[in-house]
Amino acid sequence: MTDFARLFVSHCQYEVSAVPGASGTEIYTLGDNLLHVGGPYQFTGFCGIHTGWIEARVRVLPRPPTEVDVDWDAISEATLWTPSGRLSVVGLMGGFAEALTDVAVPRGLIRVRVHARDRLDETVRTDDDPPERHELHIWAVSEETPWRTVLADPEGRDWEQKPAKAAGWAMRSLVPRPSGRPAILPPLPPDPYEDDTGLSRVAVVRYRPAPVDVSVGVLPAGDLEVRLERVDSGTLTWSWATADEPIFPQPLATLPDDEPSTVRLTSGPDGFTLRHEGVLGRHAFALGLIWDHLLDTLGSYPWMETLRERAAEATALAERIRRRQAEREAEEWGGAPPSDRVRGLLSQAQLLAQIDRPLLDRIDALPAARQREAACWAARRAMRVAGLEQIGWIADALADAEADRPLPRSFTEQSGTAAFKRLMSDPEVPHTTVPLRLGPKAFGTRGILVSKACDTHGVLDSKAFGTRGVIEMLQQAAAFSALIALADDDPLVAAINAVYNAAITHGDDRDRFLTDAHIALH
Repeated sequence: MTDFARLFVSHCQYEVSAVPGASGTEIYTLGDNLLHVGGPYQFTGFCGIHTGWIEARVRVLPRPPTEVDVDWDAISEATLWTPSGRLSVVGLMGGFAEALTDVAVPRGLIRVRVHARDRLDETVRTDDDPPERHELHIWAVSEETPWRTVLADPEGRDWEQKPAKAAGWAMRSLVPRPSGRPAILPPLPPDPYEDDTGLSRVAVVRYRPAPVDVSVGVLPAGDLEVRLERVDSGTLTWSWATADEPIFPQPLATLPDDEPSTVRLTSGPDGFTLRHEGVLGRHAFALGLIWDHLLDTLGSYPWMETLRERAAEATALAERIRRRQAEREAEEWGGAPPSDRVRGLLSQAQLLAQIDRPLLDRIDALPAARQREAACWAARRAMRVAGLEQIGWIADALADAEADRPLPRSFTEQSGTAAFKRLMSDPEVPHTTVPLRLGPKAFGTRGILVSKACDTHGVLDSKAFGTRGVIEMLQQAAAFSALIALADDDPLVAAINAVYNAAITHGDDRDRFLTDAHIALH
């Protein structure tokens, strides 16, 4: 047992929590004048003083108390799940006391009984009044049972209970949507306060003074559902499954619990008892709230309205994203996106689509052998128009490709860097330029050697663009890229890259080349 410690509270509240920062149901949903339940890990305690100091302490008991200490003004209790075996009592706005922080408590389910006395508002409190005191008694339990008022404060108010709202939150907490954390970020480390390794499953227990009908069938839960199936007259199984008709555009596929659990129903002279056995401890609180609603309101599923609203919002958002994606792809591809295969290529397919989309589709539709022929045809046209067709070593390489022989290593290694260097240093190679009238998207990932627009490594200098986006391009460099394209093992990639580079090699005669290409590839 800790000694009383001074704790600064705000707005008449303090929080009792086993997992700092855990989310829960809204305050003023379920509770009395002393405590309001908040979730599996926490509840809110109420003070008389609005802003100021109270005294509080925690007592951990080896067993449940056998008597109620009536020397207190108010007593209430609730069940919490404490996976780490630590519990803290903190002021609403962050007031804390070392003696009330990370107090060692039993791991698993615990019952917390809150005692309070001398809860006076500061407007009526005098120096002669004793300090406001709160004392928490804690013991281990194996069953999750509802919160309850043990001793009502005669001066307290009656709070409206909202079991349907609580049940709605509870089911939604069991079927949460993905966090939306960007996949590029590393996953968040596990919270040590939530580590329930080694803890046994527990039971949820609910009592009613008279027999209650529990229907078998399906409980809808958005993308998931709960299947309640009868085993015998007093036993049901509870199991999670994916819904036949999910409601979200990206349906949940992970179940809250892969193991079925057992629901036992008994009736006797003392009333009706429901025991939901074998549930995960972190789910017990939520399942208890769901059963509280189902036992009192048959056939009502208050969580579905919110889930449908969120699903509608998610569907609308997905449609907006789809439309934007389609518009962007239509702009990038000059129309509807091509085949998935073309879209997945590391090639200049998108650049070719921007100058002649039907030609790209025609190349894609060709058989592999015809694609290889198309690549060689385009490369030869590029060599011819650039004056390279009669350069010995270049002519030999082109002949090798047309004969289905491998290109020399200087053309295939390091993306043909050695062959490009030889091209630029060969005195027999002419140096002519042609205008390139496309924006920056017209350049592939490799870059194209351009007169006055590239550094010594062939990297495009964006400053070389004029105000109208036109530059003078080294024709032989563009043509040579069509020849290098023949080294690609994929005939579709070879054809796309060779045709594109041959097209820009023709400069202002590009349209004539494209017309010839349609005829040749028909």
